[in-house]
Amino acid sequence: MSEAVHLSRAPPIGALPSSRRKSTSIASSPSSFPSLARRNRSLTSFGGVLSLSRKCRGSNHSPAGSQLSGGKVGVFNVWNGEASVQELDDAPVSIELEPICSETQFDRLIADAQQLDEGVIVVWTAKWCRKCIYLEPKLKRLAAEYHPRLRFYRVDVNNVPHSLVARAGVTKMPTIQMWKDGKKQGEVIGGHKAHLVVNEIRDMIENNDADI
Repeated sequence: MSEAVHLSRAPPIGALPSSRRKSTSIASSPSSFPSLARRNRSLTSFGGVLSLSRKCRGSNHSPAGSQLSGGKVGVFNVWNGEASVQELDDAPVSIELEPICSETQFDRLIADAQQLDEGVIVVWTAKWCRKCIYLEPKLKRLAAEYHPRLRFYRVDVNNVPHSLVARAGVTKMPTIQMWKDGKKQGEVIGGHKAHLVVNEIRDMIENNDADI
């Protein structure tokens, strides 16, 4: 269990006479609360624990009275029985894939990554590709998982010259490629279940970039 932040020096419920438990209240003002900015802590108040752990990332459910948005989860106004968002963690839950709209832009990004000794992920898609649409939110979450060590881009094959698509060797969509040192290091063709595609992309990244 993660380290807890206690809101009051009052004795725990077990130490109070049963006749007094219902009348117990938190009288502290907002300014008297300790900082909640430390990661992986839990907020402990009378009667239970509200977890503020980063494990909430990627979940569709957040603790009662809290909100998960962009990886920032927090709580205040607890003394009024309310909860709102307070920034605790800057790590995003998902990241938009930056579009590549021209061959010149593609060449520049690959050259910049080579100069920085970094890899990039390029996702080749098309608007008419249903599998691309279904896979997109999962790729956004994967991009957040590797951010900022690895950047993810997307290319709509209908919006760039065919010469670029041919250079990349793309014949099916979605195709997910890893580029490093100015060359294509690996690719995954996403023609099957999305979670299997994501696992294959992870394997491709780990096998081609020792720094990730």
